[in-house]
Amino acid sequence: MEQIVSEKPYIEETTDESIYYQRLSDGIPYQPSFRLIDLFCGAGGFSLGFSPLFGHHFQHVWMNDIDPAAVKTYRCNFESTGGHEDILKVAEHPEDIPTADVVIGGPPCQGFSLLNKNRENDPRKQLWRPFMEIVRISHASVFVMENVPQLLGSEEYNRIKTLAQDRGFLVTSAKLCAADYGVPQTRWRAFIIGCLFADPKLFFPPRKTHYDSRKGNPKSNLFDDEYIMNPKPWRTVYDAISDLPAPLPANNGDAAPPLDLHYGRNPTPLSLKRYQIVGREGMNRFDLQRLAPDLTPSCWIKKTSGGTDLFGRLWWDRPAFTIRTEFFKPEKGRYLHPSQHRPITHREAARLQSFPDSFRFQGTKLEIARQIGNAVPPILAARIADSVYALLISRVSGDTAS
Repeated sequence: MEQIVSEKPYIEETTDESIYYQRLSDGIPYQPSFRLIDLFCGAGGFSLGFSPLFGHHFQHVWMNDIDPAAVKTYRCNFESTGGHEDILKVAEHPEDIPTADVVIGGPPCQGFSLLNKNRENDPRKQLWRPFMEIVRISHASVFVMENVPQLLGSEEYNRIKTLAQDRGFLVTSAKLCAADYGVPQTRWRAFIIGCLFADPKLFFPPRKTHYDSRKGNPKSNLFDDEYIMNPKPWRTVYDAISDLPAPLPANNGDAAPPLDLHYGRNPTPLSLKRYQIVGREGMNRFDLQRLAPDLTPSCWIKKTSGGTDLFGRLWWDRPAFTIRTEFFKPEKGRYLHPSQHRPITHREAARLQSFPDSFRFQGTKLEIARQIGNAVPPILAARIADSVYALLISRVSGDTAS
């Protein structure tokens, strides 16, 4: 019998924060549509936060990414010009780049990642330069750059900020946890916002919409303005994926969403034994070593510290840890299903990233996994879009000082 699974009612209709921004624009005789460029766009998670799905008036006029599969996904979900090409070559042809109000994007972060042992000399640390060049060419008055948190403590960040300020931008930045904004994942990201006509600190960072209930409701302190008026508890793994059935066989590409990406794998007998050993929520590689040293890889036995999330099982009542591009490999992180003896599926990873089931991914399983893991969670992106929209509306309404 066919099992029908409805799409999760995952996106809240509004927040106290977005109501404020709507009121900010009440006196404007029209709802302006701001032009947006998305660089290093990937599948389009960042762009999705700036889309009508979240009530925002942004026109996606141009995009770029070097990954052709990601570009196919982007074009399948957004109407936009641009394509897959090396951004260094793109910046050499300014005539091809349209004007825009906002440029968003996440230059590849491996140059700053703690997982990259060669990060000091990684050329990918320099890809913010063509990003800023396209900001200049497009005459954008606002830019948003996303990266790993380590960027903000680096010399490279000082260079980005100096260049932006030399070009007239006021700049601010913050490290944000996706769980604080409704994403069922404790993913930390850095955001840098620059604005030519106002101080972005007036609107950024956005106030948190969710809180860690294990630490108590933050609004018990009436003077805490980090949160909206009525924050909700963090969303959990249970909230995101509990309605999904056991995965279908791996060749289920013709299934309808959400089952189209909900395909299983065929673990080896050894892998299945290991999954069963770490069978309770929260267990990890150290539990495997303690309970079954004969089944534990020798490299883990030799490594007695670090990597506590490796071969880890998720908790139902907590957000997931960071979803990376190889979430289907439990030896790479805490990616085991809370109760079933398997790693999470592509659909489960997409939901933990806050993609709606209606979002259409294109490519092979490996390509789609890379797109999911590299994306800015759309719900987090929507809160960034709140701040950007407020900045732009304030200029139209004259409700800010330069």
